Amino acid sequence: MPKDLLTGSEGLVGSAIKRHSSKERDLVCVTKKQVDLTDFSATVKMMEDLRPERVFHAAAAVGGLGGNMRHPGELFRKNILINFNVLEAARVTGVKRVLSYLSTCIFPDKVEYPMKETSLHEGPPHPSNFGYAHAKRMIDIQSRAYRMEYGCDFITAVGTNLFGLNDNFNLLDGHALPSLIHKTYLAKRDGKDLTVWGSGKPLREFVFADDIARLSLWAMDEYHEETPLMFSHGEETSIRELVELIAKKMNFQGKIIFDDSKADGQYRKPSDVSKLKKFQPDFKFTSLEKAIEQTTKWFTASYPNIRM
Repeated sequence: MPKDLLTGSEGLVGSAIKRHSSKERDLVCVTKKQVDLTDFSATVKMMEDLRPERVFHAAAAVGGLGGNMRHPGELFRKNILINFNVLEAARVTGVKRVLSYLSTCIFPDKVEYPMKETSLHEGPPHPSNFGYAHAKRMIDIQSRAYRMEYGCDFITAVGTNLFGLNDNFNLLDGHALPSLIHKTYLAKRDGKDLTVWGSGKPLREFVFADDIARLSLWAMDEYHEETPLMFSHGEETSIRELVELIAKKMNFQGKIIFDDSKADGQYRKPSDVSKLKKFQPDFKFTSLEKAIEQTTKWFTASYPNIRM
């Protein structure tokens, strides 16, 4: 069994990969406390010391809609450095395969729906997350360029609105779903109304991180194409439906208020999942209701010892 390295092992996707990785898999995990991936020398030394054959590159600087709008420069800088350093360090130390993660939020603002893996660079991203989006797009460029010139078998996957255990539940800089769970918890605890940013009308494909982990373990072993692979079920849910489901699972009985003075972001971002279905026709995604139930139970049991 090849030796695998997992970056971002304490994050959403990384922790899910750890949970689903078999005991037989030789998986070495690193955290941002152990190595600063924005430091190229430190990243190369880590690769030289550990000598992995393959890398699950799940480390990233991430923010939700609010975080992307407030910190476009910081998110651009950190992600450019992290991604360049990991892929270049992998190349110079002889790593055979790297699986890196993209997101549908980095696709063009004006793009033909459903979004195809090949349409990633066909226009500028939505203004609300342009810094993060352009930085993350460069993983695709760097991976394909290294494949072309150096023969590196580097691959990428596109997740859609991931959530789950060990998510970032920050109220301002977290993604919509974990932030809503946190807001609902506080509103219930304090006996207050639940105020939600935006109209509740936008549609998203919410995917459980544990499903991404299962697909990642398969892709590392079996997927070798240069174009990204969409990791999604293709089913859209409105923010309003999501909030109502979270409220139900957390037994929130108060009033829900949608503040449409706040930005909605893109209205919808449906993805084309035909390529994934070709490779994995029998893959079963966790239902949104079951995934929300698992996540809210974990959050309630873990609070306040969570990422926020």
